[in-house]
Amino acid sequence: MACPSLLVAIRRGLRALRIWRAVLTLIIFVWWDARHWTYPGGCTSERRQARQTIRARWLTTELLQLGSAFIKLGQLLSARPDVLPVQWVSELADLQDKVPAFSFEQAQILLEQELGDRCAEIIDLDDQPLAAASLAQVHRASLRSGRQVVLKIQRPRLERLFRLDLQIMQQVAAVLQRHPKWGRGRDWVGIAQECRRVLLRELDFRVEAQYAARFRQQFLDDSRIRVPAVVWELSTRRVLCLDYLPGIKVNDLEALLKAGIDPSAVAELGAASYLQQLVRFGFFHADPHPGNLAVAPDGALIYYDFGMMGLLSDSLRRRLGSMIRAAAARDAAALVEELQAAGLIAYGIDVGPVRRLVRVMFQDALTPPFSANVIEKLSGDLYELVYGQPFRLPVELIFVMRALSTFEGVGRSLDSGFSLMAIAKPYLLPLMTSSGSGPNDLFNELGRQVGAIGSRAAALPRRLDESLERLEQGDLQLQIRMGESDRQLRRMISVQKALGQSVLLGSLGIAAALLGASSRPIWAVLPLVAALPVGFGWFKLQIKLGRESRMDHVSSQSR
Repeated sequence: MACPSLLVAIRRGLRALRIWRAVLTLIIFVWWDARHWTYPGGCTSERRQARQTIRARWLTTELLQLGSAFIKLGQLLSARPDVLPVQWVSELADLQDKVPAFSFEQAQILLEQELGDRCAEIIDLDDQPLAAASLAQVHRASLRSGRQVVLKIQRPRLERLFRLDLQIMQQVAAVLQRHPKWGRGRDWVGIAQECRRVLLRELDFRVEAQYAARFRQQFLDDSRIRVPAVVWELSTRRVLCLDYLPGIKVNDLEALLKAGIDPSAVAELGAASYLQQLVRFGFFHADPHPGNLAVAPDGALIYYDFGMMGLLSDSLRRRLGSMIRAAAARDAAALVEELQAAGLIAYGIDVGPVRRLVRVMFQDALTPPFSANVIEKLSGDLYELVYGQPFRLPVELIFVMRALSTFEGVGRSLDSGFSLMAIAKPYLLPLMTSSGSGPNDLFNELGRQVGAIGSRAAALPRRLDESLERLEQGDLQLQIRMGESDRQLRRMISVQKALGQSVLLGSLGIAAALLGASSRPIWAVLPLVAALPVGFGWFKLQIKLGRESRMDHVSSQSR
C-alpha cells in the first residue's frame, strides 16, 4: 500500500524540481540581462530588445514542455503587458497549445465514464482526432438520429496534474512577491490566484457549453454567422458535444478562391461580426485566431472553441460612447479623463505620457489614409506604455486589442486593401452621436460640460491663493532638469571613482611586491586577492567611460 503512495510522492517531487529549475533559470536570465556589462559592444536599446526576444522564445518553449497548465498560463500572461515586457507579450500571444494526441482507447474509456448508458447514442466515433490541444482533443462522431457532431474529450488525469502545477505556481508567486525589486508594484500572488480560478474553470466543459450557447444566441438572426449548437444530453464536466460544422480555414486564400468565395467579403464579414460582439452585445470571442475560424461553402463565417470568452463590464460599455466622442473630437485630455473614470487608468499618476500616446493614436488611427496595421501599432504602443506602470488595464481590453489585431492581420492576408478602421465607422457613428440612454443625451452632455467648466472656474481663485501661500511658506518647489549638467556631473563622479580605484590598485600592488620580497612571501597573496574586486570595478568603469566618450564624439559631430 505504501509503494503507490511513494511513487506518487516521487512524481510530485520530480515535477516540482522540473518547474523550479525553469523558474530559477528564468531568474538568472533576468538578472544577467539587467547588467549592462553583459552586452558586448555596449548596452543599446536594440541589443536589449533582441535579447528580450530570445528570452521570450525560450520561455515559450519551456511552457510548451511543461505542459497543459503552463501553456494556459502563458496565454493568460500574454494578456498582462503591465507585468511583462512587450517582446514577451508578443511571443506568448502566439503560443498555440498543439500537443500529441492521446490514444483512442483512453478517449473511449473517458466517454464511458462520463456518459454511461448515453454512449449508446454514439454509433460512429472516428478513431483519429480532428485536433489535439493541451486540455482536450476533438473526435468526429455520428448519433443514432443521424446528427453529425464533434466530441471534445478532456485529457486523462488532467485535473490532478493541473492542481499540482497550480500549487507550485502559488509558491513561485509568493517568492516573487517577497523580492524587493520584482515584487514592487506588482501583485504576483493575486495574478496566480486569478490564473488558478480561470484555469480550473476552463477544465469544466459545462462552462464552455454555456458560453457557446450564449454566443450562438447572439447571431441566431444572422445567417452569415454560424455557431455550432450544444448537444446538452451528451455534454458533461469533461465531455463537450457540439454540432459538426465543417469549413475552409479562414486564412486559406487558395481554397477560398477555388470554392468561388470572395476573400475580401470574408475579411469584411469577420471584422463586422467582431465589432458587433463588442459594440452591440459586450460578449465576445477572446481567442479568434485562424484555427478557430472557418468559412462555410456558402461564404458564412463559422466560429469554433469557446473556452476563452470576454465580457465588457457595464461601466466600460456605458462610457464607450463618451470615449468615442472624445476620440472623434481629437480631445486627448477628455479621453484620458473618460479612461480614468472607467477605471482603465489609475488616478494620481502622471497622465502626460498617456495624453501624448493618445495624440499619436489619433494621428495614426483617425487620419486618412488609414494604416493597414493600425491596431497592431497601437497595441505595441499601449504595451510599452503600461509595462511597469500603475495602470489598471483589464484582461478583457487586452483580449479586444489582440482579437482586433488578429482580424486585421487575417483581413490583410485576404485583401491587400483591407481597412479595419473603415469597416468600424458604421458601428462607431451611432456611439459618437448618442450614449444610448435616451433622446436628451446631447443636452445632458452639454450640461455636464458646462457644469464642469463652471466648477473649475469657481475653484481657480482658491487654487491660486493656495499656490501663493505655499510659495510664501517655502513649501512650493521648482524642479528644473538640466540633462547636460547632470550627465557631466555623473561622468566626473565616475572619473573620480576610477582615479581612487587606480590609486588603491597601485597601493595593493606595492604591498604585494614588498610582502613577496619579505621572509614570508606567501602573505603577498592577501593584497592580490583584495585587488581582484577593485580591479573588476575599475575595468567596468573604464568600459563605461570609453563608451560615454564615443557617444560624446558622435553627438559633437552630429551638431
